[in-house]
Amino acid sequence: MTPQSDTNDYRIEHDTMGEVRVPKDALYSAQTQRAVENFPISGRGLEPAQIVALAQIKRAAALVNAELGILDSATAKAIIGAAESIISGNHHDQFPVDTYQTGSGTSSNMNMNEVLATLASTASGLDIHPNDHVNASQSSNDVFPTSVHVAVTEALVNTLVPSLTHFATALEAKAKLWTTTVKAGRTHLMDATPVTLGQEFAGYAR
Repeated sequence: MTPQSDTNDYRIEHDTMGEVRVPKDALYSAQTQRAVENFPISGRGLEPAQIVALAQIKRAAALVNAELGILDSATAKAIIGAAESIISGNHHDQFPVDTYQTGSGTSSNMNMNEVLATLASTASGLDIHPNDHVNASQSSNDVFPTSVHVAVTEALVNTLVPSLTHFATALEAKAKLWTTTVKAGRTHLMDATPVTLGQEFAGYAR
């Protein structure tokens, strides 16, 4: 007999492998829960940047699928709205799958599909399916590597490049400050022709 506390805390979902207990308030479904149980490896989930990247891909796919007539406009609109909620930083606690998982990222792809399907269905009143609608025209082997590229590109453009620009500006300021400060040059770990500390920092700035 199932304890009452279990009944209160979980709901029963079904997939091709049978029944699985999913936390009652979870936005994800059976496949995500199975992945959580199958890959309890590091205790760390995906980085927020990759969660956002996955949602951006799902939003883009829904837009194109609507243009091509693969999804009707109402379904696409609901998926896009759900994806934009994730992109805005909401519901990131609904992605519990360990970062170490299947090689193709199928588990995290399905985690996103299930969460978006739940959000989209709830908001629209439509019956939106994780595979048939959210994942239409996609495969994990496409989605997951692309999400890595998107997340890294976002980090490069929005974080690394501005930081390097700021750092270069600081080095240039030091180069000007130390234009008359002479030091021994160093070549192959030996003293060499004297240079100014400003010249050295100007080289760093480049």
